[in-house]
Amino acid sequence: MYANVTEMAPNHAKPAANSRDAVYLEAVRRRDRAYDGRFVYAVRTTGVYCKPSCASRPARPENLSFHVNPAAAEAAGFRPCKRCRPDRQATAPHQVAIERACKLIRASEEPLSLAALAKAVGMSPYHFHRVFKKATGVTPKAFAAASRAERTNKQLQTAPTVTEAIYAAGFNSASRFYENANARLGMTPGQLRRGGDGVTIRFAIGISSLGAILVAASDRGICAISLGDDPDALLRDLQDRFPRAELVGGDPAFEQIVARIVGFVEDPRTGLDLPLDIRGTAFQQRVWEALRAIPAGQTASYAKIAAAIGSPAAHRAVARACSQNPLAVAIPCHRVVRKDGDVSGYRWGVERKRELLSRETR
Repeated sequence: MYANVTEMAPNHAKPAANSRDAVYLEAVRRRDRAYDGRFVYAVRTTGVYCKPSCASRPARPENLSFHVNPAAAEAAGFRPCKRCRPDRQATAPHQVAIERACKLIRASEEPLSLAALAKAVGMSPYHFHRVFKKATGVTPKAFAAASRAERTNKQLQTAPTVTEAIYAAGFNSASRFYENANARLGMTPGQLRRGGDGVTIRFAIGISSLGAILVAASDRGICAISLGDDPDALLRDLQDRFPRAELVGGDPAFEQIVARIVGFVEDPRTGLDLPLDIRGTAFQQRVWEALRAIPAGQTASYAKIAAAIGSPAAHRAVARACSQNPLAVAIPCHRVVRKDGDVSGYRWGVERKRELLSRETR
């Protein structure tokens, strides 16, 4: 996970072991902030690791080692420098600017143009759009739409009428809101307000080596995959999520879908490509989209997911979003582990999480 710098005489630097090490060593010598977030360096004599830009007294090159990120340095036994706090560093360039843009989008009642957002964070519109999408996984426009949908969702629970909720959420006309309301909320505003009233959800329960599996689907796609020991408990949980929806037992065609999901649980190498009806807050959906980007057989920490969605300090909120994931295996929250690599915190049981990870690496 890391490479050592070739030993050097105190005053006469020898060539580094490879070109990457030479570049990193030069960046440390210059204290180049442009390399912060791309790697960290550790000092064997002190047991501390730092950002490339750290203002601490320079260490001898032969005492340095380079690591791809803070987690790798800590896995090698080093602790973070108290001066530059590399464990709190942004994991990508422009992270502060992206966080500021996200706050501006959430706080604005009216949609902000790409040009206005870019100007607020000191970037060109083209560069800002590219950096924002790379950091959060979505475009600024999509992020704004998700944020407004989240506000609307909250307003629909308390406002006297749907129309009042629409205007309170920042839409300047009802027609503009209704253009894509179903896509944003997962159901019509009225249905959401009535707890799923008028929505038909098919469901079926299968049995796997990991226990019972409940699969449910709306007309848009799979909306629930649950694992457990008690089939009745899984069904009660579905009823709690959609208290006024019409729950209908799946027909033979739907049971074939359940069989595919059971087969995927037994052998993740088969893959799973099904339409999903993902319903959650804007933040939850950003987390769940990041989880779907984790390849089978690999894991990511809560902190890494938080950084990937542009909210590096929100690792606890990421953990909550994982615990609220309604689509086991389809949204692979089992691939998220603690910073130290330990497997913990799984909605459907830690042992199931361990087994799913084990099956993906066989």
